[in-house]
Amino acid sequence: MSGIREPQETTQFWRHPRFRDLGMLKARFTRHRYELHTHPTYVVALITQGCERVRVANESVVAPAGKVLLVNPEVWHDGEAGADEGWAYRTFYPSAALMGSIAEELGQDRAPLFSRAIVDDRDIVQAVAAAHHGSASGDPTNSETSMLIALRKLILRHGDWGGRRREAVENFGSQGRLSIYEQVIADNLSLDLDLRRLAEAAGVTRFQVIRDFKKVLGLTPAAFIRDRRQRRASLLIQQGANLADAAFAAGFADQSHLSRIFRSAHGMTPGMFRRAGA
Repeated sequence: MSGIREPQETTQFWRHPRFRDLGMLKARFTRHRYELHTHPTYVVALITQGCERVRVANESVVAPAGKVLLVNPEVWHDGEAGADEGWAYRTFYPSAALMGSIAEELGQDRAPLFSRAIVDDRDIVQAVAAAHHGSASGDPTNSETSMLIALRKLILRHGDWGGRRREAVENFGSQGRLSIYEQVIADNLSLDLDLRRLAEAAGVTRFQVIRDFKKVLGLTPAAFIRDRRQRRASLLIQQGANLADAAFAAGFADQSHLSRIFRSAHGMTPGMFRRAGA
């Protein structure tokens, strides 16, 4: 008698035919685990099978099938199986510019934030599913229409212009120093960044650097640098750079190092990401 076969992990990634900066992902995972990472875009994920467990900022949530997971731009999050069978989902990543343009048509002056990570709304589920299916339908006009309808419904029903509630930070200096660290990291990604460089830029000790990252973001400086490197590499690949050059410019030891980090953040290889943008 043969044992129970574990569902195969699969990943598909493509670009929306009308919104070329809008990535579309369809995946099924059982063992894959996303490390903490960020996106410059929103994340809109419809769970279609199983269950995903996600940390979004300082909140841990469980997203079962039939629910939509929402993550705002620049918010740290991870992801892993929330049940033995893993999870499957359909995801897209609308830019702040796209969301802002739709919000403007609705009379708002900026893109919204979403205060709830899990949306239990049957109408939204149907609209997101239609938008995702439409993006691969071969009908660009239908795909554009269904995506705009889905995003408009999301914004109208769940958008928040009052601002996402921030956790209080006892030492406001930590937040200010974080801006310094971010700039130093952005300017020196291709170099060997160490804690001393960050500490000297802010005029503090290396231990204070570690405390600042933990207090404001809940993670280590190394995790933040790793995230910014994979984001820089993603941008360079999207702009046409080959994988080896993107890895070097973003500060990775080599292309294989980039591939490992990229997959942990995106659930796909850099090569798959590059082919979708070609």
